[in-house]
Amino acid sequence: MKSAQLCLAAAMIAAGLCRSALADDAVKPIAQIDNKAIEGSIVIDAPLKAYPALYADLARAGKRELAKWAAEAANERKAHPDEFNDDRRWSFDRSYNLRSAIGRYVSVVRGDETYGGGAHPNHVIDTLFWDTQANRFINIAPFLNETKENGPALTALAKAIRAALAVEKKARDITVADPDTDPELASVKPKLTAIGGIALAPSTEKDKSSGFSVYFSPYAVGAYVEGPYTVFIPWTAFRAHLSAEGVRLFGGERPPDDEKNE
Repeated sequence: MKSAQLCLAAAMIAAGLCRSALADDAVKPIAQIDNKAIEGSIVIDAPLKAYPALYADLARAGKRELAKWAAEAANERKAHPDEFNDDRRWSFDRSYNLRSAIGRYVSVVRGDETYGGGAHPNHVIDTLFWDTQANRFINIAPFLNETKENGPALTALAKAIRAALAVEKKARDITVADPDTDPELASVKPKLTAIGGIALAPSTEKDKSSGFSVYFSPYAVGAYVEGPYTVFIPWTAFRAHLSAEGVRLFGGERPPDDEKNE
């Protein structure tokens, strides 16, 4: 488990660097709070300003969630002041980062660093798809010929994701006997809301995507000490299930240096 522990340590260091970056003049939170109950901020990646409707929606959602945490922290401090002794307080930091912009589709990675009491802070990763023509959030349904729960497309995709996770776990010295029966990977289901946070990965071909980057928070597919996971699924793994829009969108291969952008 030494590799997994190092991974978690790296993730926690990264979280600390994220908070330090907020103090840098180069990173301006769009919302920030700092009181006796909670400290928190919302940061939106500057390139996302190129999509005003998306940017506005992210800002609204982020500010709303920060206000919710602030209210809960204030109530908790009032009800249990001893839990806030020695300058202890809650925290909530949310970041929205551009993963890719391919054709009409923008992929955003949302990261939440939170602490609401307990043994350790939490790190939650999710993704958002934005259709710039429709000016609304979507999911991966437009890219597949069907997305029925337990249907052939999502079953094939979930199987590919579990297999990729097993490879990544092996790299961290964690053995998975069978990805399709492993109890920790069982949370990856052939269901749009239970298959992981999916984003489009760029391609060596212009205006094409090479496949899906799939994100998992700590705890999602393993013990907390394992940290988060991100795996790449090439479009060829689900080629048989592409819709006409998917055929138009996917092609080429993943750029050699793309992993550093996940």
